This record gives sequence, structure tokens and C-alpha cells, in this order.
Amino acid sequence: MKTVLTNKNISIRTRRRALECYIEPILMYGCEAWTISKQTQKKLEATEMWFLRRMLRISWTAKKTNDTVLEEAHTTRLLISKIRKRQATFFGHVMRREGLENLVTTGMLEGKRSRGKQREKLIEGLADWLKAGKSLEAIEATKDRKKWRTMIANAVKQGT
Repeated sequence: MKTVLTNKNISIRTRRRALECYIEPILMYGCEAWTISKQTQKKLEATEMWFLRRMLRISWTAKKTNDTVLEEAHTTRLLISKIRKRQATFFGHVMRREGLENLVTTGMLEGKRSRGKQREKLIEGLADWLKAGKSLEAIEATKDRKKWRTMIANAVKQGT
């Protein structure tokens, strides 16, 4: 894909579409189950910018800011929003089904917790992104499909 993505005879819009169709699905494979920490988010944003810089043939030594690169590509950062949207959609689907996946996803299993700092749960990251307050509010919102879709759409509009 390097020859297609770096070809200056192809418009930037077409190259961006090729990136979205062929590369991003590979990058986002299984993202519905990821817990996105600040560090992971930074790495994903850096990857997105790396692709754009390669498409525009901007060297990493060139003194161009990410904002300038985004302006040249006529785009904004969309990768994290796409991942969060897919996570929220999948989470709503799992919460509406009353099965083992529901128990595992919510983390409501019996037993002792391990020592040390607890790992971030998927529901906590989604609740922060959706501005739902507590994770229980997000779980309750999944029961009403219209309300859940509205929450996701509002979060996508606001960005990350």
C-alpha cells in the first residue's frame, strides 16, 4: 500500500479513503475489547499522525506541527473516536444480552481482587468518554437502545 498512499498523482482525499478502507480495519482489529489508557491513546494518535506524514511525504525531521499536517491532509484526528464508538456499540450489545459476556465485561465476579493498583475496566473508560458519570449509569443506559445511541452520537460529536 506504500506506493498507493505516497503517490502524489492520487488526490489526498482518495489516499485517505484507501487508508480508512485497507489499513485502519487491520489496526483496529479487536478494539472493542481494549481498555485505552492515556499511554495507549498517545500511541494510537502517534500512529495516525505517522500515517498522515507518510502520505504527505513529510519527514519526521521536518519542523512541522501535527496541526499543520492535519490541515494539509484536510482532516482531523478520528481514530480514537472511531475506536470509542465501536467499543460503545459493542458494549451496548453485550449489556443487552444477559449472559457470561455481561458478567465478564462488568467485572461483577466473585472472589478477591489482586494486590496493587487495579486495572482500568472497559466500562470505566466508556463512562468517562460518554460523560455518564458513574459506570452504573452507562450500564442502565444500554437497556434503552435509543438513549444509548443518542449518548454515543453526542460523544462522537464532542470528540475525545
